[in-house]
Order: sequence, then structure tokens, then C-alpha cells
Amino acid sequence: MNELTLAVVGLDHPNTDRTRSNRRYEALLCAPGDPVTLRPDPANPVDPQAVAVWSERDIQIGFLTAERAPLIGARIRAGQEVAAIFQGISARAAFIRVRLGGGAPTLPDVREAPDAAALREDDVIDPDGPDWGA
Repeated sequence: MNELTLAVVGLDHPNTDRTRSNRRYEALLCAPGDPVTLRPDPANPVDPQAVAVWSERDIQIGFLTAERAPLIGARIRAGQEVAAIFQGISARAAFIRVRLGGGAPTLPDVREAPDAAALREDDVIDPDGPDWGA
């Protein structure tokens, strides 16, 4: 368990900085492989074990989930090296890749959609979609 993919939640909450920067917008500016910083946030009024995720531009993009924050926060507080990079974003969350215990995290292989030319003759492609009566 040297590397983990972790969700970053709270993308739609405004930051409390002077400019009230937009977390989702900042996450959309991040490219896969960009470094991110993890910072324990013991003063967080909702969860004293919270771990905030900051972009390389030093703008917060969200928090680790409540399930993973205690593990990662404990490692950081114990002085263990924890490195993280941006992995991607979906409609509900962003994702980061974290490496524990030294070294640089690596992005996992991305599965690509099958190429139409690589499909077998008996594979069916329905360009009109399913027959749902829509």
C-alpha cells in the first residue's frame, strides 16, 4: 500500500480566503500529474482530523474524505513523507494519487475506449442507443 488514489470532496464549497476562490474551477485548472499539497486542518470546525488539498498555485481544491483523512493526517503528523499529484476530476469529486513513505507518486494507466476498428464482427454498435421508446 505505497500508493493510493483518494477522492477530494467539497469542490462546490467556496474557499474562505479574501477572494472566496472557486475550488471546482481551480480543480479544473489542474492537469494530471500536477503536484498538490496535503495540509492537516486541526482547526476545522466540522472535522478536526480534516486534511485539505491545495493546488500548486496554493489554492484549496477541497478535502480528503472523512474516511481517509485520519490515516493520511496521522502519517503527515508522524513525519512520514507523503507526496501527492492531481489525478483527475469527475462530476462529484476530484482525485489525487498519493505515495506514502517516499518517492514520487505515479499516475495509473488509463483505460481507453475500444477503437471501432478493433471490434470483432459479432460486436454490436448501436449508434441510435437502446430501444427505450424515448
